[in-house]
Amino acid sequence: MINIRGHHLLCALTFEGAGYNPRFTRNFAAIVERLSAGEEVLIVAGPDDICFPVMGDADSHCGLSRVDGRDALALEAVSVLMDRPLSPGDTLHLDARTVAALRASFAEGTVRAACEGCDWHGLCSRIAARDFDTTKFLPVS
Repeated sequence: MINIRGHHLLCALTFEGAGYNPRFTRNFAAIVERLSAGEEVLIVAGPDDICFPVMGDADSHCGLSRVDGRDALALEAVSVLMDRPLSPGDTLHLDARTVAALRASFAEGTVRAACEGCDWHGLCSRIAARDFDTTKFLPVS
């Protein structure tokens, strides 16, 4: 099971192999590969398996309260889309149908409140505009 914080549910939708540093990027790529293979997600509060490689870095933002706010906004939006409440401790299976629905809502902007002010907002918008064609997350049915 992969531990994922709320806003990283959205980040995984657009991951194409870029990141904060090579360790972070390699780790995120490995997690996306596991997600693509159908591994289940455990929603967590605070730093998750994606944050792990940068937790000791001076410039890591993983423990900041503003990031916790992004998590809450992301979980709220995904909960509405999925018509079920999601909070830390819940599990989620990101199959092809679920990811397609998330990506459609992401492209429309309906699940992106958590993305406002993010350094990656422009990149993710361009990826969504290209119909996510360069992303690494390719979920199974």
